[in-house]
Amino acid sequence: MKKALIPILLCMGLFLGWRIFSPDAYEIRNTTPSGENIICFGDSLTYGTGASEGMDYPARLSEMLGSDVINAGVPGDTTDMALRRLEADVLSRSPRIVLITLGGNDLRNGISKKQAFRNLGHIVAAIQEQGALVVIGGISIPFWGRGFGDAYETLARETGAVLIPNIFEGIMGNSGRMSDSIHPNDAGYALMAENFHAALSPYIR
Repeated sequence: MKKALIPILLCMGLFLGWRIFSPDAYEIRNTTPSGENIICFGDSLTYGTGASEGMDYPARLSEMLGSDVINAGVPGDTTDMALRRLEADVLSRSPRIVLITLGGNDLRNGISKKQAFRNLGHIVAAIQEQGALVVIGGISIPFWGRGFGDAYETLARETGAVLIPNIFEGIMGNSGRMSDSIHPNDAGYALMAENFHAALSPYIR
């Protein structure tokens, strides 16, 4: 009877070990962030292209939080362009939590995945060095996504950033939430704000 229990116990041990050391779990960096400001840093998705005035996602997020949120979005920004303005638009503004939407223009413009995520890695690391929490809004697009979705996941694990795997989830492909083929409308940005709010809520004190 005891011999029969050994394989069962071994299987249970392996299962529990897999659960504990699952690759899906990783440590988030700066869970008690320093700094003062919540900053949304990114491209047109942050800026709010396609939204009515005051309906971009940083503005909606500000309403949800009941506090100011800085919109540091620039339409058309690639990761390289964003890296060049990182000091002025983020690091010099006492960041506490920084929400990032970058990479879509790199993907669209044919910039290599390696270069795009090297830039993103530098951006995330520089922000975290100031003690801020980073939340990344990833992009996962079937067929022509060039593996960007997996690269966001790798970046998040390596840096300890919070990740929303696909910021377009429930938005892209839904005509009621898109203003054009790339940008959300007011309803889409509202959903984006809800997703970011859910991701950062555990770290708001």
